[in-house]
Amino acid sequence: MPVLSMFYGIIVRMQNENGGRHNKPHIHAIYGKHEIEPLK
Repeated sequence: MPVLSMFYGIIVRMQNENGGRHNKPHIHAIYGKHEIEPLK
């Protein structure tokens, strides 16, 4: 998925899973082995 921003080791990327758990475009933030995604 496209990376929107990278700063201080944090990667912010766009996510879109058609037919998957998320049906709308949203962002994920990744830092090392940790990943945060929006709440439903």
